[in-house]
Amino acid sequence: MKQSSLGWTFIKIHTLLVYIFLFAPIVVVVVLAFNPKQFGIFPMEGVSFRWFIKLAQNESILEAFKNSLILGSLTAVISTAIGILAALAFIRFDFPGKNTLNTLLLSPIMIPEVVLGVALLLFLRFLQMPKSFGLLLIGHVVLTLPYVLLIVQARLVGIKKEYEEAAKSLGANAFQTFREVTLPLLLPAILAGALFAFTISFDDITATLFWATAQNQTVPVKIFSMLRNSISPEINALGTVMIVLTVTTPLLAGYLSRKLSKVR
Repeated sequence: MKQSSLGWTFIKIHTLLVYIFLFAPIVVVVVLAFNPKQFGIFPMEGVSFRWFIKLAQNESILEAFKNSLILGSLTAVISTAIGILAALAFIRFDFPGKNTLNTLLLSPIMIPEVVLGVALLLFLRFLQMPKSFGLLLIGHVVLTLPYVLLIVQARLVGIKKEYEEAAKSLGANAFQTFREVTLPLLLPAILAGALFAFTISFDDITATLFWATAQNQTVPVKIFSMLRNSISPEINALGTVMIVLTVTTPLLAGYLSRKLSKVR
């Protein structure tokens, strides 16, 4: 019994140390974002929003935010639209090569982003096509589509086919059945998938480094370039904003998904 108790104590301590190792740097970044001084010192001499104000006045960072928001929104819309159609095809219909195509669409999850980034870049170089915003959008859709597809498929499996058959027996056509029956029941998964796709696109840096141009830099790429040049307190403020967005968006997706599921 003593050995078992010591073992669990060791596991708890080890788990606590792992969490401290993972989250302590994030806490430091958030705290230093409110540091009034140029250099990070502890204890801080007061609290200030100086670097957030300076961040809001930085045109290049605002442009990167604009690019990230536009890219994330378009990625979410396109990935969700394709994911809904693909999920309906895979769950509701049988056709040759269904499993192969499903595996192909989900494969980006299993492939490292560095490999995807280099592969798409080399493919476009083979086609002699320059890097552009369109390329960046295609790459992000490839990255986020598997997550949307998995979420929508999981929800669609739980929707009984009898609901759709009942609507058709009452005279509704295929489009009316989808609009009045299937779509409302899928809405929690669609919303969750879209928000997750936006978060993944907004936060991605590994693959985006290969696809972005100087005119289409996203916020993570901008942070990376700022770290290469110098360590400015603005980076802490920008990192804090990114942390808030990337944490609250999935939480919002989960909350809305549960709420809409209860309503339905």
